[in-house]
Amino acid sequence: MSVQLNHTIVHSRDNRESATFLAHILGLEVGAEWGPFIMVTTENGVTLDFATIPAESIVTQHYAFLISEEEFDVAFEKIQAAGIAYFADPHGKQPGEINHNDGGRGVYFPDPSGHGMEIITRPYGG
Repeated sequence: MSVQLNHTIVHSRDNRESATFLAHILGLEVGAEWGPFIMVTTENGVTLDFATIPAESIVTQHYAFLISEEEFDVAFEKIQAAGIAYFADPHGKQPGEINHNDGGRGVYFPDPSGHGMEIITRPYGG
C-alpha cells in the first residue's frame, strides 16, 4: 500500500461554521458529525475533521486545494460574492488579486477561524 494522507484535524472556533464555509466555497458536502468532529471530504478521500477549540488555542495553519479551472471560477465567485478578503500571495501583500503561478490561477483567503486557505489550478512546480 502506498502512503496517503487520510485525514487532518482543523481546529476552529465553531466546527460547523468552518466546515460549512469550506464546503460551500469548494462545492463539497458537510459530512456527518463524529464525536467532536465535523468532516469535509475532498475528491481524493482526504477528510478535514473540524474540531471546536477555544479561539485563543488556535494556531493558524495553511490548507491548499488543487481544483479545476471551472471549479476555480465558481469558488472565486463565491469568495467575491461573500465579500471575503483575498490575496495573490500567502503574506497578504497583494490584496484583491489572484496569482498565475505555474501557468494556473491561485488565490488565498481566510476561513472563519483565521486559517489560510488556498485554491490553485496547477500544482506548484508543475
